[in-house]
Amino acid sequence: MKGYFLSGSLYKGIFLLVLLLIALEYLFGSVSESTNYVLKSSTFQREVISPRLKIISRNLTHNNEIELTNSTNNASNFNTTSSTKNHSSMSLSFDSTSLYSVSNATKVLNTTELPLCPEDPPNLVGAIAVKKSPVPTIEQLESRFSWLKPGGHYAPETCRVLKSVAIVIPYRCRGEHLLLFLQHMHPFLKKQQLDYTIFIVEQEGDGLFNRALLMNIGYIEALKRRNFDCFILHDIDLLPENDKNLYTCPIQPRHMSVAIDCFKYKLPYREMFGGVSAISTEHFRLLNGFSNSFWGWGGEDDDMSNRIRHHKLFISRYPPTIARYTMLSHRKEKPSPNRTSNEINHV
Repeated sequence: MKGYFLSGSLYKGIFLLVLLLIALEYLFGSVSESTNYVLKSSTFQREVISPRLKIISRNLTHNNEIELTNSTNNASNFNTTSSTKNHSSMSLSFDSTSLYSVSNATKVLNTTELPLCPEDPPNLVGAIAVKKSPVPTIEQLESRFSWLKPGGHYAPETCRVLKSVAIVIPYRCRGEHLLLFLQHMHPFLKKQQLDYTIFIVEQEGDGLFNRALLMNIGYIEALKRRNFDCFILHDIDLLPENDKNLYTCPIQPRHMSVAIDCFKYKLPYREMFGGVSAISTEHFRLLNGFSNSFWGWGGEDDDMSNRIRHHKLFISRYPPTIARYTMLSHRKEKPSPNRTSNEINHV
């Protein structure tokens, strides 16, 4: 019996030892496998994250290029040299500064989160004063209109405008008129919550003035900068008297200067399309712009009126109580010899 117990204890001990080894193998095997899994997962995550970081870096560079471009165009106090230097360092590293720049770029680009601007701007009052004197200086205008972006551009920051407007001014030797025009028009347009840019197109020399050619040039050059939805073609000596005269994009070509003080606020004739007019980019292209043939004063607007009717469009107008303008005094240009022609001259 004693030998039996000894052999039984031996077998029991061997059995327990085997169980212990199995348990250890199981435990160490599981830990080993878990460690390998953690290491492999970590490696896998690094392999996945690294390309993402590279993508983010590329996006950062791309977004920042857009932001730098916008900032260069839109902020007069922007330091291009330092920004280029910062842009180079950001494209090489990904740190908190870079993350901040991505956030800023997203803020700049993600304008779709803004609510739409109302169709009827809330702060319009109707009749407004037109100041003809004193004539401001350029420095005074720059100080007053610090909210303007370079290039004569403005867009509201609190709401989103669906359509952009290019305002084209044919110009020559009207320095005082230009200053009075800008003094009056920038607050007027800002109040209407427009996304607008003013383009001054100047003719050199003292030969006959070609208003139509300058407006065609303004159209072409403006579209090189941005895909504007419509154009306001505006004589520099006409200033609107009512801020409810909206400089928005029209469905049909719109004659805006319906009632001018020098004409006793009466429309001279029904087909008139001169002074101030608005037209969509699509319609301007359809009509092939203005005729370049009219050198001297007059004729190009009547020719455009003929083109509008020829293409089955019509001239729309605001009521004369709203579409009122003051004309600044000036010396009349020499009349165009073609101003009485009713031919549809193509550019």
